[in-house]
Formats: sequence, structure tokens, C-alpha cells
Amino acid sequence: MAERLVGKPAPDFTMETVTGDGKDFGKVSLSDYRGKWLVFFFYPLDFTFVCPTEITALSDAAAEFADLDTEILGVSVDSVHSHKAWITTPRDMNGLGQVNFPLASDITKKVASDYGVLIEEEGVALRGLFIIDPDGELKYQVVNHNDVGRSVEETLRVLQALQSGGLCAMNWKPGDKNL
Repeated sequence: MAERLVGKPAPDFTMETVTGDGKDFGKVSLSDYRGKWLVFFFYPLDFTFVCPTEITALSDAAAEFADLDTEILGVSVDSVHSHKAWITTPRDMNGLGQVNFPLASDITKKVASDYGVLIEEEGVALRGLFIIDPDGELKYQVVNHNDVGRSVEETLRVLQALQSGGLCAMNWKPGDKNL
């Protein structure tokens, strides 16, 4: 049976990363995001079909997330070298081109397992998206089948609802009153 993550401290992680321009490698830990909101999302593999639509859509909306004091971190089970190759390949050649956040490598698959999105028999992650608050508490999770992409607009809406500090009714939108 799956363990509940929402409302608990987000599972800790440390992973290798490549910057969104593909120029630098580094490391990232959950503690690096302390004091900020984090949209942390898993995708199955580099150089696939649905994944670039999600990554580029989140990248295109990065300024909106930044205005909400929120960082974005993408992760798959591919190596940082695969991530770099994907970033430095133009979009019209099945690449990402430059993106506005780093991509992390969960090559050991431990982080995907800790977040409950690893498909063990395939060795890839489901499309899991998590919102972690500035104190490290996991506030939201959504997991999709790998055939279906996620929604940037819904992620922004939920983030703003969580940041509103109150109870939010069904279909709450920014500007609506809390209950």
C-alpha cells in the first residue's frame, strides 16, 4: 500500500543537476529550497514525446512561478549527460532547447521510489508533481499515467490556493475569497 506524503515532511534528496542552459553541472538538495516554495516534478525519460511539452510549458511559465516565490525542479532517471544533450538540442530537432530551471538526475531511482512514483518493472518514473512549502512540508501531489501531460494552469492555481493561507472551495481561483 502506498504511503501518504501530503502533510508530511517532503522526502529528502540530493541529486546531480544540469543548468537550464546546459552549461554547468552541479548538485541540488531539498534543503537548497528552504524558505521558498518548490514545484518538484518527475517525468519518465529524456528524448520522448509528452515530456518536452510539459518541460517547455513549465519553462515558459517560470516567471509566473518566480513571482510567487517558487522554484521549479524537473527530474528523471536519465543521467545529467542525457539532460545536457536534450537541453542543447534545438526544439525543432526533438530537443528542449534552453529551459528556465535545472534538470536533476535520479539515476539510482531512489528519489522516484521515495516519492512513490517509480514504476519498478520499467525503471522509469510516473508523471509525479509535488508542491513543497518553504518549511519543507509536502502540500500537494498529483500523479498521472505517462500517456497524459499535466497542466501548468492547474499547478499555478493550486500553488496560489496553498499560498492564500485559507480554505479554498472547489474551483477556487486567485482573487476568490477563502471560506
